[in-house]
Amino acid sequence: MFGIGMPELLIILVIVFLIFGANRLPEIGAGIGKAIRNFKKSIKESPEIDVTPKKENEHIKSNKK
Repeated sequence: MFGIGMPELLIILVIVFLIFGANRLPEIGAGIGKAIRNFKKSIKESPEIDVTPKKENEHIKSNKK
């Protein structure tokens, strides 16, 4: 149905290389890798709920003095 072959991938890589340059490609790859790792980590972990009360009242009181 929708397949990307080797020629299409090469064209995309050349376009990305021309837009970002050789210096930025490792930074982009590292950023994408970190994002994927964090996404997988967030899916596997159970959600933690923070039930500690916020200290807004103390902040308001200290400003009134």
